[in-house]
Amino acid sequence: MSTTSTLSRRKKMMAWTGLVMLMAIFLLPMTGYISTGFVTAAEEQVREQQTNPRSDYWRLVRNNTEGYSAVTGLEANELIQGSGQVWRQLRNGPIATYGSWLIGFTLAVLAVFYMWHGNIKMTHPRTGQTIERWTLNERRMHWLTAGLFVILGITGLSLFYGRLVLIPIFGHNGFSAYAEIAKWTHNILGPAFMVALLSMIVTWFKSNLLNKVDMEWFKAFGGMIGDKHPSAEKLNGGEKMWYWALATMGVALCLTGLVLDFPNFDQEREIIQVSHLIHVVTALILIAFAFGHIYIGTIGTEGALEGMVTGHVDTAWAEQHHDLWAKSVIKKESDSH
Repeated sequence: MSTTSTLSRRKKMMAWTGLVMLMAIFLLPMTGYISTGFVTAAEEQVREQQTNPRSDYWRLVRNNTEGYSAVTGLEANELIQGSGQVWRQLRNGPIATYGSWLIGFTLAVLAVFYMWHGNIKMTHPRTGQTIERWTLNERRMHWLTAGLFVILGITGLSLFYGRLVLIPIFGHNGFSAYAEIAKWTHNILGPAFMVALLSMIVTWFKSNLLNKVDMEWFKAFGGMIGDKHPSAEKLNGGEKMWYWALATMGVALCLTGLVLDFPNFDQEREIIQVSHLIHVVTALILIAFAFGHIYIGTIGTEGALEGMVTGHVDTAWAEQHHDLWAKSVIKKESDSH
């Protein structure tokens, strides 16, 4: 067996190992939810249908009928908030169910596409000449934001799905200890992620404005299918879509996270509940989107990771994937000489 063939097999094994590890990390908090979620919902419906001798009294309480409480403060006289039941049903029902399906479906599609298509190879040999794609500060900003996103994603999913999934695995005491660490980690790193994300949004705003070049890029499916790769600037259409997902849903994620992180600034419980639902939905969508971004930037495209690791890319790679940007950079360098 040739050395080239052996290296190719090793690379494929490493790629599959990394993919399986990522799937395990993110799917662990969600496995088993589908099989238990509907059972839990059915049990709750049966309990609600059972008669209660004081049902009229508690019905008034659950309908937000205010009484008297010696404790003063916002919503102090409201013993049970009716909207809290709606929030719980949405959180534990459709959001949790469809969120797990979304992430699982995304991972399945990426795995099938990789097995069918493999990664996008470089069409021309490396030239040995490189051009700078990302500065040191840009790479630091990217990896800081990415690292915080991964930690927040894992801890957030663990807290969201932990009661149904992780307690049966770790037990109540084991999950309680982990959940305490995950909660504090999530709450402390959340504001740090917001600062890093806003810095990234401001820094790369001009480079992510959509134009006709990007429309043609989308029409060609980004070169993922077929042999011809569409033209692109420094950032292609897919990278720009990821940027705008972070600039919209990511900002919503951060703002609602602040509402949840600091609940004692006179927010009513309905505001906290709505913020939590927005926070969870945007987080699930961004996690699914992030899988695609990670796939294309690592095992999905040959040479793509080099730019964000070393800051430089081979000119052959740049001309294949970002030809308009490569031409402008090479022209500037030649003019300066």
